[in-house]
Amino acid sequence: MFELSEIEELANQVNLSILYEIAKNSAQIGNEILKVNYNKIQKISSKGRKGDLVTNVDLEVENKIKEYLLEETPNISINAEESGKLTKSSDLTWCIDPLDGTTNYSHGYPFFGTSIGLVYKNKPIIGAISVPYLNELYSACIGLGSFCNDSELKVSNPSNLADSLLVTGFSYDRFETEDNNYAEFCYLTHKTRGVRRGGAAAVDLAFVAAGKVDGYWERGLEVWDLAAGAIIVKEAGGIISDYPSGEFNLSSGRILACSPSIENELKNELDKVSPFKKNLYT
Repeated sequence: MFELSEIEELANQVNLSILYEIAKNSAQIGNEILKVNYNKIQKISSKGRKGDLVTNVDLEVENKIKEYLLEETPNISINAEESGKLTKSSDLTWCIDPLDGTTNYSHGYPFFGTSIGLVYKNKPIIGAISVPYLNELYSACIGLGSFCNDSELKVSNPSNLADSLLVTGFSYDRFETEDNNYAEFCYLTHKTRGVRRGGAAAVDLAFVAAGKVDGYWERGLEVWDLAAGAIIVKEAGGIISDYPSGEFNLSSGRILACSPSIENELKNELDKVSPFKKNLYT
């Protein structure tokens, strides 16, 4: 994602080690609030799109994290899911997803987390994702590797796509567009050991980095869904790109993250799939 000269330029401007610790601390703020409020939600609202929810817990986590980041890094911009952008002077931006998997959380389904990514000129450089129900903190800083708690991560190495386990998701706009991932889900279910749908993109990416799943693809995502997970996968030795082809672009909303051993095969298979016509399922 970066040329060596860009990394050196960045290292001369900021202390990456300090920012890395701040990212992990931010994710832990979310971790503690999510644990305390689990199965105790006071208010659930819709953002206007079917299935797109926000709770009082999302807002509390985001506010607490923003307070902490503004105190510790007042010159760094913030792009947060619930409150939007707060632009500062530097080329750095914190991307905050206070509760990734809000629908899961609101139903008491234990697949959710808090995601904090730091991007430099729109490229991820630091990430931290807390998964409260598992007591796991996934993190990475460019050039330093990826970790779950204190254990270094490495992506899996399946021999082929047929031996792999994949994970994906379905965007909120799936009700309006035929390009909604339904066809890809069905097709790859028959080409692999299985395809899971977790419902929290950041956690899916963390699991790719940990080798718990071999690959992940999705469309219609936001920068706060991707920023932390992308660098965690990359630093764990994984591949991140657009799909079915092209370089990873944080702003595109599309990602393929996987083990290098299945990259070409997975891209080739995705390239074969045409969306279902709506009359098949509506």
